[in-house]
Order: sequence, then structure tokens, then C-alpha cells
Amino acid sequence: MSQDYYELLGVRRDANAEDIKKAYRKLARTLHPDVNPDPETHERFKEITRAYEVLSDPKKREVYDLGGDPLGAAGPGGAGFGPGFSFTDIMDAFFGQATQRGPRPRRRRGQDALLRLTIDLAEAVFGAVREIQVDTAVVCGSCGGEGAAPGTRPTTCPACEGRGEVNSVQRSFLGNVMTSRPCSRCQGFGTVIPNPCPECAGEGRVQTRKTLSIRIPAGVDDGTRIQLAGQGEVGPGGGPAGDLYIEVEVAPHEVWNRRGNDLHCSVTLPMTAAALGTTISLDTLEGEAHELDIKPGTQSGERVVVAGRGVPHLSSTGRGDLVVHVVVETPSKLDAAQRELLSELARLRGEEKARGQFASPRRGVFSRIREAWTDRA
Repeated sequence: MSQDYYELLGVRRDANAEDIKKAYRKLARTLHPDVNPDPETHERFKEITRAYEVLSDPKKREVYDLGGDPLGAAGPGGAGFGPGFSFTDIMDAFFGQATQRGPRPRRRRGQDALLRLTIDLAEAVFGAVREIQVDTAVVCGSCGGEGAAPGTRPTTCPACEGRGEVNSVQRSFLGNVMTSRPCSRCQGFGTVIPNPCPECAGEGRVQTRKTLSIRIPAGVDDGTRIQLAGQGEVGPGGGPAGDLYIEVEVAPHEVWNRRGNDLHCSVTLPMTAAALGTTISLDTLEGEAHELDIKPGTQSGERVVVAGRGVPHLSSTGRGDLVVHVVVETPSKLDAAQRELLSELARLRGEEKARGQFASPRRGVFSRIREAWTDRA
């Protein structure tokens, strides 16, 4: 051992495991053969890897600090990796990612689920409580989620001895490299189920249909999602349930249509009612009538607003408005008496030979100021 391993990695002799790992990772990023194919750099990479193998293992480091050779003779490849050095350690140091090792748990969280629910406009505006039926996975009542038949339990996998992975050694230009892969016998769980539960076939969960009561908050709209925590499917091995999301779809209404938090409708009035003014009874979504005053001279296309009777704000207080669009209906068929009366009205108003006029655009304040200055000039 002509070279000092601590000096090779650039760390103090009292450096902790994390400092040693960071130092090796930093050097490996620049010296790895995939990054720098120079032969001298290749040898340098072998040296720092050998140093990291020793200093990252407490037992080997102790032997080294006492003056011994923790690696012994170099392996057949001559790289000095020695038996037991895992390729995943190199990948961890080079890419900065830790590879999950050891058995993976059988008990895992279930998936989330999404359902779509159609409601009417009144339910969206005022809220409601609906019951739905859901086909989902629940914990097996026979085995309690373990997956083993009653009276039995999972046993340690004989192939991997509970590690969940098996190792193999391969020769490469770096020497002997040990790689790990999930155990094919237990699928990486570390245990096997000799006698699976006949009810769930070892899954720890079974399919069933259950009824849920859903509270729909006032003010929801198309596309609103309601989260029901823990009401999704139970995970494998009886793991915790995922969440259930209800996506709301609001059916069209025959009278009212929603725009934001306002409700709009159209009301058709006879020409005489629009001219003289009237009061109409408006059926609201609450199921009660609202008396709406139409002022004399109302024109077709005008809007009458009833404040605070629209959709409640979903995330705050207050409500939108009811907006009534007035459509004035001109009679298309007149009898002799009606024609005579309208003709008399036209004569009294001087409209017997009325001519159409172009509607001028509404002038802004700057236009009026400009016209005033022009008149003065």
C-alpha cells in the first residue's frame, strides 16, 4: 500500500462516512472511464475506488488504520475491488442517487380513484348530499391483509434468505463487480406465502361494492373535484387506502344558465308592457317566485339585475346576481282595430313616416373634451 487512501480521496483521517462518500462522488464524476477515457485517468479511478471501498466499510477501515491490508491480493481483473464490492455503490457515488436495497414491503398504499357525478343546477348552487355506489378493493376479511391462509403466516424466502435481492459477481475491465437484482422467487419481498388465502389469493384485498354518502358544497361548478380521503382502493397487502375524487358535471337547466357566479335568463315581454312598464313573477331556483319590476320604456336587450340571488361563492362568502335579459316582442299580426290604434299612436308621436337612424357609438369622456375644445376654436 504505497499510497494513502485518505490522501487519495482528499479527506482527513477522522472524516466521517458522509464526508468520505461526498469526496469519492466528486472525484468519480470527473475520473469515471465513461467521462474521461484517458488510460492514466482510468488508473486513477481504480485507485480512488479502491480507497472508497476500504474507507466506506467500518471493518475494512479499522484493519487499514491498524496497518493491515483489508483487501488482500487484487482480484483476477487486477482492479483491486475485492469480493463483496457492489456495483450499486459506484452508481450511487457517480450519479448521486441511492439505489433502494433490501426487501420491499408487501403492504403498500392503494391507488387513487376518479369518478364523475352528474348533478342538476340547483344542487350545484345550493349544495346537496348524494349517495353513490363504488366498486373498489377492501381489506380481506379472511386473512386481515396478510395474504396467508388462516392459521399460517408468510415465511422467509429460501432463495434470498429474506434480503429481497440476490447478488452475482461479474468480471469486467474494472475487475470483479457485484450486481444486485430483485429475487425472482419472492419478487423482492423477502418472504413467500406457502399457503395463500383462498379468499384473496394472497393479495390481502378483495373487490366489493360499497355505498358512500357525498356532501356537495354549495357553489360547485363543472369540473370541480371533491376529495374523499381514504375512500379509494385498499393497497396490496392490506395497505392504506388511496383517495377517491368525485368530478362534478352540472346538467344544463331549461331556464337558467350560469356565467361565473351569476345566473342568467331571458324574459320575453310584449311591446306594450315594455313601453308602459309592468311587474312579472320570476321563478327562482329556490322554488319561490320573485316579483320583478320592469320600468316603462324598457328596450329589447336591456338587463335587469337582482343582486345577491345568484350562486354562492365556493371559497368565500356572498353570492352572485340574477341577471334577466329582456326581449321585447313586436306583434307580427294585427287586426283592423289594433292597426287603427297603432296608427293613431304613430300620428300622435309624429312617427307616421319615421326613418331609421344609425346608432352612434357611445362617446367617451376624452371625445367630449375634444369636441368642446373644437367648438371653442
